[in-house]
Amino acid sequence: MPILRLGTRRSPLAMAQAHEARARLCAVHGWDDSAVELVPVVASGDRILDRPLAEIGGKALWTRELDQWLVEGRIDAAVHSMKDVETIRPEAIAIAAILPRADKADRLLGAASIADIPAGARVGTSAPRRAAQLLHLRPDLEVVGIRGNVATRMAKLEAGEADATFLAAAGLDRLGEDGIGVRLDPEDWLPAPAQAAIGIECRGDDARARDLLGAIDHRESHAEIAAERRLLEGLGGSCSSPIAALSRTDDGRIALTAAIFSPDGKIRIGDTVEFSADDAQAPLDLARALLERAPSEITEHFGHLD
Repeated sequence: MPILRLGTRRSPLAMAQAHEARARLCAVHGWDDSAVELVPVVASGDRILDRPLAEIGGKALWTRELDQWLVEGRIDAAVHSMKDVETIRPEAIAIAAILPRADKADRLLGAASIADIPAGARVGTSAPRRAAQLLHLRPDLEVVGIRGNVATRMAKLEAGEADATFLAAAGLDRLGEDGIGVRLDPEDWLPAPAQAAIGIECRGDDARARDLLGAIDHRESHAEIAAERRLLEGLGGSCSSPIAALSRTDDGRIALTAAIFSPDGKIRIGDTVEFSADDAQAPLDLARALLERAPSEITEHFGHLD
């Protein structure tokens, strides 16, 4: 019998993240691989690929099945890409561990830089953050919707459905595709909140699982993810809200840069604040300050939390 049953989406990237979680658990507890069983599920978000997430249920499409299995006791914990996890989670579920955060950057496929994308080119993305940030810098480009896992999006690019596209560096690295695309400096091209972070959730009342998982929790990464999720909470951001954020931690303090956009990229409101890693109020204050400065072209797309 396994000591822990880890639920995961069945996609190649999700499975790679689950294998990393299992390896870390086995290393810290001195277990062999059989002690942690990986239990894959096909998430709704992996089945419906022809429409934007905002039209079909938001980020819950990535977590719904695993949440149900967790509450029913069919698994002991669930592994997630934290950028895909809704801001407000069920009270019965707790984030027990965040693994050490990987590269937060995006990579550009199809051109050597944003400036080098040919005028009028079609750039594929279904992420409001990427679309708005791109149009802010290059209003001459056309955004076309592309969804799917890493392999699917790369195949669509090869098939000519778009001239360029974006993928998260962390996902490519975890799949062994570290040579693909051009890394965009996250200081200039802000990533998604919680990008590059693997989280593990369990039932809040399961003290045994929380203790076992807590042994692989990376405190600095957990604090950054908590801050960025508090920013989302303060903004009332959903999967259709163009939000970008970057945290940098130094000596127990977090510098959080955030920007919100109008969907067409014409308007950008951004700022940076620095605060103690245990300060839960500062990200909320930053969110309020951004919204107070933002015109209706931005604020109408906020206030509907995922």
